[in-house]
Amino acid sequence: MASLKDELYMGNSLLHQLDPRVKLVSCTLFSIVMAICSTWQGLVLGLGLALTWTVLARLPIKHVLARLIMVNGLIAILWLILPFAVRGQALFSVGPFTATKQGLLYTLHITMRSNAIVLALLSLLATSSLFSLGHAMGKLGIPGKIVQLLLFAYRYIHVIQLEYRRLSNAIKIRGFQPKTNLHTYKTYAYLIGMLLVKSYDRAERIRQAMICRGFCGRYYDLSEYRLKPRDMVLGICMIFGTLLIAWIEWTTWTRSFI
Repeated sequence: MASLKDELYMGNSLLHQLDPRVKLVSCTLFSIVMAICSTWQGLVLGLGLALTWTVLARLPIKHVLARLIMVNGLIAILWLILPFAVRGQALFSVGPFTATKQGLLYTLHITMRSNAIVLALLSLLATSSLFSLGHAMGKLGIPGKIVQLLLFAYRYIHVIQLEYRRLSNAIKIRGFQPKTNLHTYKTYAYLIGMLLVKSYDRAERIRQAMICRGFCGRYYDLSEYRLKPRDMVLGICMIFGTLLIAWIEWTTWTRSFI
């Protein structure tokens, strides 16, 4: 897990060197616009922009494809349901179910939106470490407590995972085999309860250790965030492309409304 993340954000591409504040603003704006986009022109342009950013980020193809397969695996379920659930012009039938043209187009819209957003997240956010993104969020005015929760969750979620594996291995060594009975449910309830108790104890020890080291509720970042001309040019280009999609969506909506 750690090596995979290192390969994603420890690069030297143009987007790896981009200011994380520019990445956050650009990616957030792009994701919001793509989430509400419903025109073919906007969807194609958005997917093209996301692909361009992915190429500029020079991410390993196998990692990009692995994430796209995971996302599209979930979307595949929608392809089995939505074409038969949306009313419209009938195209073909599978038993008592009839697929419609509108249902297929609606599912295709969702597929294009999802892939564009995932590619944007990979190319813009995955090219920076979560710690740099957290400090950039603080520079952008995000409340400090939210930033600290994000950083602590990222830092210690693997610790909770290791504790869960240790407890799970312990019950397996004792001959536990999950079944659909009351004993299995009670065992998993005890497992979750012990995990919560141990997580609370670990959190208390960490808090006391940080207080002993002078922690006063704020993370200090030694890196300086300065917008370079390259950052400003790339940021303006990204935001301009996103606003172009929003303009296409707005003009299409106003024409259909009029």
